[in-house]
Amino acid sequence: MRGIGRSRLALASGRGGYGQGPFWGGAVGPNPTDRGKKGVKRSILVEAEGGPLAVVTAGANVPDTKLLDSTIEAIVVERPEPTPEQPQNMSLDKGYDNPTGWQAVGKHHYQPHIRRIGEGRLAPQRRKRYPARRWVVERTLAWLSKCRAILVRYAKLPSVYLGLIKLACILLWYRRLHRLKEVLR
Repeated sequence: MRGIGRSRLALASGRGGYGQGPFWGGAVGPNPTDRGKKGVKRSILVEAEGGPLAVVTAGANVPDTKLLDSTIEAIVVERPEPTPEQPQNMSLDKGYDNPTGWQAVGKHHYQPHIRRIGEGRLAPQRRKRYPARRWVVERTLAWLSKCRAILVRYAKLPSVYLGLIKLACILLWYRRLHRLKEVLR
């Protein structure tokens, strides 16, 4: 029988070494809508057809407006310079109707389309000039959730989890390009 001395038990205490985060991984926070369970928020920026352009992760308790600036800065493609004739628009929901949201959109020279908090809906008989586009983002998040490693976060390191999400975004763009090639043939 091997002797178990103090030196063997001391190995377990060295868990907090370089590159190791907390047990459930870094960049997680208590989810305010799920009884305080640890969770992750994915902030995603998509183009008009639903193709992901940028993604950022943070703890579930971080407000959306705090992630908006870093999400805009995380865009992976070079965007054309906006002009007065062709401004670049950004549609956001009511959660971004605060000074932080308006400043982040203005800082990056986008034309903001943010519904005001407390603003009522249009009368049903009146036709909407610009229909809601929130479903485009929700559809993209649903596409990403079909990847098992993203739906349930198995990766402990935030960089690994973010890398998996970006890999899934690349896969979405590849499938989209593949479908486009089939249509053009």
